[in-house]
Amino acid sequence: MQLTNRTKKIFAIFSAVVFMLCMATPAFADTNDPIAVVNNLSEFIFGLIRAVGIILLAFGIVQVGLALKSHDASQRANGFLTVAGGIIITFAREILNLIMG
Repeated sequence: MQLTNRTKKIFAIFSAVVFMLCMATPAFADTNDPIAVVNNLSEFIFGLIRAVGIILLAFGIVQVGLALKSHDASQRANGFLTVAGGIIITFAREILNLIMG
C-alpha cells in the first residue's frame, strides 16, 4: 500500500490530535486511598488503549477507502479487519464491563 505524503501528514495530524484529546484527562492520586490510585491508573491505561483503538479505526477506514478506489479485494478485507479490530480496542472497557457485569 503506497500512501501519498499528504495522506501521511493528515494521518499523523489526526493521530496526534486523538492522542492529545485522550491524554487531556489528569490522573489525580490521593495518597490516603490506595484504591483511588489504582482506579486513576486504570483510567489512564484505558485512555491510552482507547487512543490506540481510535488510531487503528482511522487507519482501517483509510485502508478501506484506498482499496475501494483501487478495486483491491485483499486490501479491502484487511481494511475491514483493521476497522473491526479498532472498534473492539476502542470499546474494550465497555466490553469488559458487559462481561464482568
